[in-house]
Amino acid sequence: QVQLVESGGGLVQAGGSLRLSCAASGRTSRIIARGWYRQAPGKQRELVATIGSGATINYSDSVKGRFTISSDNVKNTVYLQMTSLKPEDTAVYYCWARTTLMGNHWGQGTQVTVSS
Repeated sequence: QVQLVESGGGLVQAGGSLRLSCAASGRTSRIIARGWYRQAPGKQRELVATIGSGATINYSDSVKGRFTISSDNVKNTVYLQMTSLKPEDTAVYYCWARTTLMGNHWGQGTQVTVSS
């Protein structure tokens, strides 16, 4: 199994910045992709950003140019640097990892609230 633990959420004013971290443990050698999803109240969970094993990066259009995903393979940690935050970015942010054979894994989620 793979365990994912997020940190770094909180309350920030519009225009501010936050950095989320997600540390992986367990069978991390099986991870082939990692990233972040978010879920706002009353909405479906949506992709924010992903990074593949070949360092292929994908962003949703709503965060492109404002958010940056990166990874530290030595620390088995993936980061999401969020800048120019907007109230519509308010959501619970979930760390995600896909592994060979074992499928998708999720963290417990961290709340990001952007006040106007």
